[in-house]
Amino acid sequence: MLGRLDRGNSGEAVVSYGDGTMRVVKPGSFVRCAVTGDAIHLDNLRYWSVARQEAYATPEALMTRLKAHGRP
Repeated sequence: MLGRLDRGNSGEAVVSYGDGTMRVVKPGSFVRCAVTGDAIHLDNLRYWSVARQEAYATPEALMTRLKAHGRP
């Protein structure tokens, strides 16, 4: 996956999130969860918001963000 391309760079990546896809804008090995601040290795990244351009470590983190913005 994407992380394998960036093994030489252990820093934080910048990613553009699309519907079902993502594009690495700045190479790195991880992104940060918008809710918890936890590092998410690119190989493990499964949850993100296209509208907010944010990554989430878990489905619970995503639901926390949605509830905070008045969405169930």
